[in-house]
Amino acid sequence: MAAAARAMTDNEQRLTELDSPIGDADHGGNMRRGFQAVTSALDSAQEEGQLTGPGAVLTLAGRTLISKVGGASGPLYGTLLRRVGKTLGDEAEVDPSVLGEGLRAGVEGVVKLGGAAVGDKTMVDALQPAVDALESGFAAASQAALRGAEGTVPLRARKGRASYLGERSVGHQDPGATSAALLLGALAEVAGDE
Repeated sequence: MAAAARAMTDNEQRLTELDSPIGDADHGGNMRRGFQAVTSALDSAQEEGQLTGPGAVLTLAGRTLISKVGGASGPLYGTLLRRVGKTLGDEAEVDPSVLGEGLRAGVEGVVKLGGAAVGDKTMVDALQPAVDALESGFAAASQAALRGAEGTVPLRARKGRASYLGERSVGHQDPGATSAALLLGALAEVAGDE
């Protein structure tokens, strides 16, 4: 989560620039603030001995994002992380295949909550390819997420705030897909599989 927070902070301006023409121009700031709140919450929980493993970390991170990030991003990212955390359970160490199951469950939760599919110009365009590529490793998942985010440029938004723009959403990279790719990049970095 610390790597994800760094990625969101380092890319705050870029995410805001991507969000400006097709959204509220607040995605970068929201993601930075949300993940900073996550690291603070995790630090406090760690000091109090409340974190029992990766599942607990992700569950707390998800709850924090839901409560601290405005718009759709908080509930969507919160659902993603909480579902992964629930799948991981209380184990102190996580097998990569179980993490893959967790990510798949998380993406299914995002799809159910937001009603989006691949091709709708949302974070799902980065998340689904990443999950599909995960069996080839975290680096492959990260690269698939990045390609998915970049692949949103020619798409017309069919979900989310950008969908109100119709054809004017074409030609812009989706900020949610981009932040999802950053999250997968942080996972690859921490796993030592960039």
